Amino acid sequence: MAIPDFQSVMLPLLKFCADGKEHTNRQAIDALAHEFNLTENEQKQLLPSGQQCIFDNRVAWARAHMKMAEFVENTRRGVFRVTERGKHVLEQSPSEINLRFLRQFPEYIAARDRHQDDRKEDKTSSACDEQECKTPAERLEEAYMTLRENLESELISQLKSSSPNFFEKVVVEVLVKMGYGGSRKDAGQAIGRSGDEGVDGIIKEDRLGLDIIYIQAKKWENTVSRPEIQKFAGALQGKRARKGIFITTSEFSQSAHEYVATIESKIILIDGQQLAQLMIDFGVGVATDATYELKRLDSDYFTEI
Repeated sequence: MAIPDFQSVMLPLLKFCADGKEHTNRQAIDALAHEFNLTENEQKQLLPSGQQCIFDNRVAWARAHMKMAEFVENTRRGVFRVTERGKHVLEQSPSEINLRFLRQFPEYIAARDRHQDDRKEDKTSSACDEQECKTPAERLEEAYMTLRENLESELISQLKSSSPNFFEKVVVEVLVKMGYGGSRKDAGQAIGRSGDEGVDGIIKEDRLGLDIIYIQAKKWENTVSRPEIQKFAGALQGKRARKGIFITTSEFSQSAHEYVATIESKIILIDGQQLAQLMIDFGVGVATDATYELKRLDSDYFTEI
């Protein structure tokens, strides 16, 4: 089944700790994953940042909201248990527990009203299908990914409208930032050898030049098909080369990807979208617009010696 949203996790989580015993976060996550029949792959699915599993994040937010309503309480770091109020709620046999349900408790209202997005959170509870009941972390990461995807599109558009010389400059900048080519001067001289029997240039694999990588850089609009890659592979064989990178502003056909997977030479295909992603990751052609530092509670600070 699909990974449940964090509101759907609330009631099962409260039932899990109904025995009044202390439970760790990990125990709750494992038990709920079993109850929701999540596959191993579903349990391992990560947020876009890759920093936390989606299901772990949703369980954590379900617990956080119920803590604000005083259904559960933390006994020590990473450990919690049900409160008397939580037990009383379970005795009423509610069909579900969601944000709207929690707002009947003054303590929850007071806690939520301290947050500027309180009303937005309420709208999410009444339109769960449309909003998918995402946690704040998920909404923040999705907003980041949307901005990043828009930036990727802008970069690809700029690359396609640039001159061949400027495109080569971008390729040099990216490869040098990634650690290839030694100095920028060396890389620039290497990549500038245009039209050398199907190879646009060479670049050192490391600063010592222990191995050489051959480069093909194509500023194209059309899809790069298998024949173009075969031509590049032939050029590598003619130079007894083992490694090559084919970079384009467009994309590669499926047959091109299948071809490079079967040949002895190692050829990496970098399409326009991947190139734009590398430009963002390594700070080429982009500038920082704003920086947001996310912080969490340091539980160790509040532990009395």
